Amino acid sequence: MKGRKNGVERLVRPHLRNVETYAAVDPPEELARRAGIPEDKIIKLNGNENPHPPLDSVRKAVAQTAINIYPDPLQRKVRQALAGYTGVDADHIIAGAGSDELIDLLFRLFIEPGDTILDFDPTFAMYAFCARVADGKLKLVPRNETFDLDVEAAKKAIDPRTKIIFLSSPNNPTGNMATEEQVRALLETGLVVVVDEAYFEFCKQTAAHLVPEYDNLVVLRSMSKWAGLAGLRVGYGMMSPTLAKHIVDIKSPYNLNVAAEAGLLASIQEAPALLADVDKIVRERERMTKLLKTLPGVKPWPSAGNFVLVQFPPGKAQTVFHGLAQQGIFVRKFGSDRLRDCFRISVGTPAQTDALIAAMRELV
Repeated sequence: MKGRKNGVERLVRPHLRNVETYAAVDPPEELARRAGIPEDKIIKLNGNENPHPPLDSVRKAVAQTAINIYPDPLQRKVRQALAGYTGVDADHIIAGAGSDELIDLLFRLFIEPGDTILDFDPTFAMYAFCARVADGKLKLVPRNETFDLDVEAAKKAIDPRTKIIFLSSPNNPTGNMATEEQVRALLETGLVVVVDEAYFEFCKQTAAHLVPEYDNLVVLRSMSKWAGLAGLRVGYGMMSPTLAKHIVDIKSPYNLNVAAEAGLLASIQEAPALLADVDKIVRERERMTKLLKTLPGVKPWPSAGNFVLVQFPPGKAQTVFHGLAQQGIFVRKFGSDRLRDCFRISVGTPAQTDALIAAMRELV
């Protein structure tokens, strides 16, 4: 029996038929094709990736992994290693295929259709994307003129169906931090507060020490940025043991693949060397910021991450963005009204910074 053409569309959940997707960055080969230059000539500064190559020991650990055996569904070695690295007990920790997976699992655990999620705008777009997929109601609380949190406005936005408050610290893409006082004030609402610390290693400021104190706190971290494991997709969350158990219960049994597990374990062992590279990135961030300040009409915002948000006079950001892309230099542009005159630049190598500044000097 022949199926009706496009008849399956009627079976798709209505809110997902035309869902607004997450605008992910394209891979290097596609960027090179678009610019019409060899892949090894592009300068990719749009994904907040680590510009330093993997350590040989980490690469070796991944290469020697037995890929014919399923990974440990309870992540015993991973959780113990992360406990040693973070100082948080292993029963508070759970890893995922990137912290993105943990964000999605938190939505599955807490959000029913029509529930409300609070988000501070502008910020990481994954929270809003997961809200749309979960058929939740997103309330955006505007950040102030310096992109800081407005805690009182957030409290006023809470309604009877509000479940989760998301905040990124350092905030992506603006680079600023949430204070412990602000985090505590949000936790006192009794809602689940998710503090996304994907860029923790670049600022060393954390809310992780509050995890044993608040059972409604989740702190997320990533191995993509400081450890350079973006391609392996591995992140982790710190939360109450009860909440961690719930996440274990609903996650895919083997969600953390063996290559990601090997990369994480080797990276934790090599943390001193990797953190030395982090220090280099921080120094390069400051150098890049000083150089950006010399460009007429360009305002780099202070950042505690491995990126810098740059603001231009009205209408200029789009021109510079496209001009850089034509030269094979790719930065991150955003579609929101608040950021229409801005784009975000990931910190690269000194040579990449010099090429970026030279190109921008011509374009502005």
